[in-house]
Amino acid sequence: MTAPVFVVEPGALGPDRITLSGPEGRHAVSVRRLRAGEEIVLTDGLGRGAYGTVAAVDGKDTLEVAVAEVREEAEPRPRITVVQALPKGDRGELAVETMTEVGVDAVVPWAAARCITQWKGERGAKSLAKWRSTAREAAKQARRLRFPEVAEPMTTRQLAGLLSGAAFAAVLHEEGSEPLATAALPPEGDIVLVVGPEGGVSPEELDAFAAAGAKPYRLGASVLRTSTAGVAATALLLGRTGRWG
Repeated sequence: MTAPVFVVEPGALGPDRITLSGPEGRHAVSVRRLRAGEEIVLTDGLGRGAYGTVAAVDGKDTLEVAVAEVREEAEPRPRITVVQALPKGDRGELAVETMTEVGVDAVVPWAAARCITQWKGERGAKSLAKWRSTAREAAKQARRLRFPEVAEPMTTRQLAGLLSGAAFAAVLHEEGSEPLATAALPPEGDIVLVVGPEGGVSPEELDAFAAAGAKPYRLGASVLRTSTAGVAATALLLGRTGRWG
């Protein structure tokens, strides 16, 4: 069985013994029931991981880890960001979870014109926190050392700056004249994909994105849900760029 992953604060990873406590320690001891001698991985979520074994268990929420190896994971290139329009219900968390498992590097929530769901006030703050928690837990499940960033929500106007600064920017659209599978990709630089809401990207938004350098591309013959389009597109690009090698 592959060793489970737990998160520690940045700077806490070293070559010797590490104490895991708090909520992560409680989960390791009381939920996963790890015992002395079992393998474990600790990460700061920023690309650094410590691999070792449980040396001792102290109470219900603390264990000591004997570190055998510390690894550094370079920041991936190209970096893939998905701009995800806010879906209905829990489909947003589903999108974040599966994109994280696949390997996305950043997710940007987008309040598109045709979004039924709107993040405002306390509800918006809770929804963003839920997306971030989902990304964290999915990254642990996928045994990633570098967790994806879930940014603050952006408006269409704010997205224009993000898209214009990308080496390659695309809007996933069923009426795109060119398939994403054959699009000319840059040798380096950031890739940004825009996934629209259930009602589609409005003509005004398409115009704004085109002015920022983001063309519409199609994925295939079938029309995917907003919660699955980003996953499929990310997987496609990870293969095409060699990150899945």
